[in-house]
Amino acid sequence: MAGGKLSPRQKMINLMYLVFIAMLALNMSKEVLSAFGLLNERLTESNNASEARNTAFMESLATKASEQPEQYGAVKEKADRISAISSEFDSYIEGVKSDMMSTVKPEDAQDYEVQDKADFLDQKFFQGDKLSPAGQEFVAQIDKYREGVLSVIGDDPRYQSIAADVAKKFETQPVERRDGVKVPWLNYHFEGFPLVASRTKMTQLQNDVKTTENEILSNMLAGQQAAALSFTQYNTLLESTKSAYYAGEEFDGGIVLGRKDPNTRPNRVELTLDGRPLSEGQYAIENGKVMLKISAGSPGDHKIEGNLIFLENGEEKEIPVNVGFSTISKPNSAVIAADKMNVVYRGVDNPMTVSIPGIPDNKVDARAPGLSKVSGSKYVMRPGTGRTVTITASGTLPNGDRISTPAEFRIKDIPAPVGAIRGETGIVRMERGGLEISSISAVLPDFDFDVNLNVSGFSFKVSGQPTVRVNGTKLDAAAKGALRRAGRGETVQIFDINASVSGSGVMLKKTSPVIIELTN
Repeated sequence: MAGGKLSPRQKMINLMYLVFIAMLALNMSKEVLSAFGLLNERLTESNNASEARNTAFMESLATKASEQPEQYGAVKEKADRISAISSEFDSYIEGVKSDMMSTVKPEDAQDYEVQDKADFLDQKFFQGDKLSPAGQEFVAQIDKYREGVLSVIGDDPRYQSIAADVAKKFETQPVERRDGVKVPWLNYHFEGFPLVASRTKMTQLQNDVKTTENEILSNMLAGQQAAALSFTQYNTLLESTKSAYYAGEEFDGGIVLGRKDPNTRPNRVELTLDGRPLSEGQYAIENGKVMLKISAGSPGDHKIEGNLIFLENGEEKEIPVNVGFSTISKPNSAVIAADKMNVVYRGVDNPMTVSIPGIPDNKVDARAPGLSKVSGSKYVMRPGTGRTVTITASGTLPNGDRISTPAEFRIKDIPAPVGAIRGETGIVRMERGGLEISSISAVLPDFDFDVNLNVSGFSFKVSGQPTVRVNGTKLDAAAKGALRRAGRGETVQIFDINASVSGSGVMLKKTSPVIIELTN
């Protein structure tokens, strides 16, 4: 095209070819910019879904820690540290992105083809061949996040793969180019790149942060639940037919593990009663219990201590025993105990047993606001307002003496319900068709009473689509329409679940959400 003498017509044709080639290159550049913009949108949607999962996890863990602080308190403390580190770094990156987008006109925020300039970050991060203070701060923030996460998870074998992934994804050492030349990490990733490309890279960093947080939090809970099944996590309980014994009476109580079954048998028993070792004739192992065959002894408190030894993976595991019982000379006070708990709950019928040893039930009278007698020593307490209630039991001894004993019980609200679908809570994997026909319910895990909960409505959210408010327990047409537009593997949220106790005006606490991962 450039050799020899050319006619004017040929010169014009050649010029048109050059213009055509330039236009192709320009269009391809615009397509690349648009591709970065669309990728940034998808990453942002993924980040929002991950944020929702992490928030739901932390809420669930907070509930577990408040109910079982000894088992989940340390896990929550470590989870809070990971959440704080992640939130701080995510907020810093979001601030840099906001500064970047302040150079773009609001009406051009979605026009990625005009976001092709590299001026902002080149001027912010670099000063000649060196990094500016802002560039040094950016690298320092990445280093701070990486080292902060690694310091929390430590050398725990459960997190080895996560630690390696964090060290790799958030490495800031110089990078070797294809020509063999090493350049600083920040120059390699951000110098001279279009604004939309740099913005997408930062969104990817945020995605890595949220994904890492989710993996660590999931491993923490899984590890704690596995530890809870180990023999080292069991407690011993004292089970007896009554709470007090007369002097010289045979004590018929038994020491049991929290999980009772015939296969839970200690390999060896080392127990003492008030410091004196028990002989083999003073106990027997029956149906997972260590049944004691001892005298109740003299009046006063008695202590049973020692260890139950189990074999686990070829090693001996000791379960400490530290329980006690009291022996009394004669009835001189009332015994008042809740049948299921040491507190009473507002909004439910709390079964109570009120009796005085040595006094017939028909000569025992118990009084308290909300207390009614069923039969014999059985009562029902339905507490009203207030934080405590005092039950006073009175009776007449065989010798004519009358005794009256008050007992104070704490009044607690019904725990916060947990949203459920098909009886499953938390994060549930299920097919789209199953979700369409399943009913949303609310449950009270580990609550000692049978309480019927009614669900009257909920909010349904698919990523990238408006929230749909549903009346009833199943998806309506609008919710099903939103569901059909969700992709495979996406998560949908069911939250703001309205739950109430059947036949009661008691207000319940906020119901925990359900997150569903679509499998098709």
